[in-house]
Amino acid sequence: MTAQFLSKLMLTLSGVALVAAPVAVMAQGRDPAYAAARASGQIGEKLDGYLGFVVTPGAALRAMVDDLNIKRKAAYAAKAQANNATVEEYALSSGCQLILNTQPGEKYQAPDGSWQTRGSSPPQRDSRCP
Repeated sequence: MTAQFLSKLMLTLSGVALVAAPVAVMAQGRDPAYAAARASGQIGEKLDGYLGFVVTPGAALRAMVDDLNIKRKAAYAAKAQANNATVEEYALSSGCQLILNTQPGEKYQAPDGSWQTRGSSPPQRDSRCP
């Protein structure tokens, strides 16, 4: 990523949270299965801005997460186009923010690809995160 792009991402990072967070919040508010899967550590936030499976999912969990990830990608695509960025760049910046916003006990993917449980300290973050 270029320094100019990172500067632009820093300015729009609050917009990232506004794009990605509503998808997660709406799903959590609407679907107790989402909240249960997240709380039990079956799913977690990945650096690439999408939800991932910490354990092998059943069909219902896979369908729910796939649906949420499709909605996230659509939101990222719209915001990326508006900010003259790629979907991948925007998803990465969103993933950084979503991981930062995890709560203690929730799972997230560390920069080395391992699944970690958020404690009381900040999560491990990728060096590419703004």
